[in-house]
Amino acid sequence: MSTSSLSSGPPTSSAYGQSSSSENSDRIDAPSEDALFMQISELNNSDNTYVVVQPDEDDPVWFASVAVLDEGGYEVVRRDTARDEHEVTTATSTNDIARDLTSWIAARDFPGRPTRQVSEF
Repeated sequence: MSTSSLSSGPPTSSAYGQSSSSENSDRIDAPSEDALFMQISELNNSDNTYVVVQPDEDDPVWFASVAVLDEGGYEVVRRDTARDEHEVTTATSTNDIARDLTSWIAARDFPGRPTRQVSEF
């Protein structure tokens, strides 16, 4: 089954203007946590070794990637040049990776998404 059928529909606050794509060319627009879980679960050591999530723009300022490790588990990379963030971790739980990435992505800036404004009362 191709995970591209798991598209989460219109962008939401946790997935707006981005897509995930895997080495085997599965692409999901505005992936949900469940869609990320499925894409990560389908990774293997031969022909589908990574998934990348990034905004749909020519020169994205952030990305996240998940790659299969030869010794088992996954390497998770989160990079946001606008915030000077670069983190590389390892993990074994696809549930935890999908949940953590969904939260991290929700905090990123997206072109066209209104900026958060804090007003004092």
